Amino acid sequence: MIKLAFIPVLIVLSCGSVKSNQSPSKSDSLIVAEQTAKAKNDSLYTPAGLQDKLPTCIKNKIDSFKLKEVHEKPQRVTAYTYKGKKVYYVVMACCDFFNEVYDDKCNFLGSPDGGFTGQGDGKLPDFFKEATNEKLIWGTPK
Repeated sequence: MIKLAFIPVLIVLSCGSVKSNQSPSKSDSLIVAEQTAKAKNDSLYTPAGLQDKLPTCIKNKIDSFKLKEVHEKPQRVTAYTYKGKKVYYVVMACCDFFNEVYDDKCNFLGSPDGGFTGQGDGKLPDFFKEATNEKLIWGTPK
């Protein structure tokens, strides 16, 4: 009689983790923008004059993003008008994470996209149809 052995296999998916001995390529616009901003000694990625107009809680979120490793750092924060109110859309570092929308008091409203399915959490199904007045607050352009 022949016995079959089952060998478990572990598959690991990675969302852009970087080894410590790797250097950024010139095509990595987030890293290049960060280096350029540091060289100019200006606030990272934030267009001039917008930082003062942001709610304190959004400024605090952006400040916390700046402290993250490059591969963990959200890509950008964009302001929109959604259902008559100012909201902030945060695009996360990797496609497998939900992108988040906050109001001006930093209340989490939902995730219109992202996650394994790309469809978000279902709380804001009309976000991209209804959101207007797009303005980059922090990060790199699309």
